[in-house]
Amino acid sequence: MIPLLRRAAFWRGYTLARRVADADVHSLIDQLKPRLAPVPLIRLGGQGDGGYLVPDDLAGIEYCFSPGVSATADFESALADRNIRSFLADYSVERPPLSRPEFVFDRKFIGAHDDGVYMTLRSWKERYLPGYQGELLLQMDIEGAEYEVILNSPAELLRSFRIIVMELHDLERLFDPFAHRIIGECLGKLSRDFYVVHAHPNNCSGLTRYKDIEIPHVVEVTLYNRSRGGPGGYCERFPHPLDADNCRDRPPLILPRSWQQA
Repeated sequence: MIPLLRRAAFWRGYTLARRVADADVHSLIDQLKPRLAPVPLIRLGGQGDGGYLVPDDLAGIEYCFSPGVSATADFESALADRNIRSFLADYSVERPPLSRPEFVFDRKFIGAHDDGVYMTLRSWKERYLPGYQGELLLQMDIEGAEYEVILNSPAELLRSFRIIVMELHDLERLFDPFAHRIIGECLGKLSRDFYVVHAHPNNCSGLTRYKDIEIPHVVEVTLYNRSRGGPGGYCERFPHPLDADNCRDRPPLILPRSWQQA
């Protein structure tokens, strides 16, 4: 199944002649500007791809759901060191790169429906934790399918995650009306219960400039549940001292200034 945004590029007659207004693009970017959390951030995982910054608020979390495995499970291994079990899923690999008793792996993609290749986030959670009421962690890097997963997931399921870490793809298409609407709906749904506490461009991908707007194509974001304390002011230090480039052989990519302040 082609992820929702990329699928649009195959429509007959698809065109970028209609462009989203600059003000509407800025409005969407505003939702991704990192805010100060009531607790400091820590880094879990390696010093490159597979390492993420999260609030230092993991006590009481027993389980992480982690779709998108590929070649690294450093983040999940760091959680296992803290006695947090991870459910991993990825149809593109036969097994995780690490074998630990705290890992449970499904050879499935997480998507918007259930079949032999795909399963929804709700089905996945109910398969292993039916009726579970504790708070969870979600770490998701699924190459553009994150938008359909978020839009397909019930709000009450999303609220069960204390922390959500995910990689946002295809952001260079924010001027495309179709993509802007999908990404906007996704971020709007999340912002009701979460706020962004960290944003880090992936330097494996590029950056698009249009007038005064700079858009990294791929950005790692960490969202914190508002039930744990509301946001403080906007973050002012970029990159974060714990940030590390995803690709060491490519130039660093700093979060653009227009993403950093109110």
